[in-house]
Amino acid sequence: MSRKDKVQDAIQKEVSNIIQNELKDPRLGFVTITGVSVTADLRYAKVFYSVLGKEEDYKKSKKALDSALGFIRRLVAERIQLRFAPEIIFKEDKSSEYSCRIQEVLDEIKKLKEPLSPTQ
Repeated sequence: MSRKDKVQDAIQKEVSNIIQNELKDPRLGFVTITGVSVTADLRYAKVFYSVLGKEEDYKKSKKALDSALGFIRRLVAERIQLRFAPEIIFKEDKSSEYSCRIQEVLDEIKKLKEPLSPTQ
């Protein structure tokens, strides 16, 4: 495992912990950190998140995360010993919603292809 991978995992773990246990913003919905991507120089980190709920929940959670950005960055810097605290950018990850929609479409297709059973 490379240093970059270790830093990504550490940031993901810490940001998840901070959001779940230390942020008290009522706008924050059920947020899950799905991944982190850092640049080669470890100065920038894209934190991908998913929110359980509707589009409005995403918007409220995005505002809450953006307002807590400085706080989250400071705590990550304290807990992960790096030369520079990475700039954190939050990005929505809607891949789980996308995969659920694909599954729904596949289920509909399967129902349409099933032969009708004769009534007895």
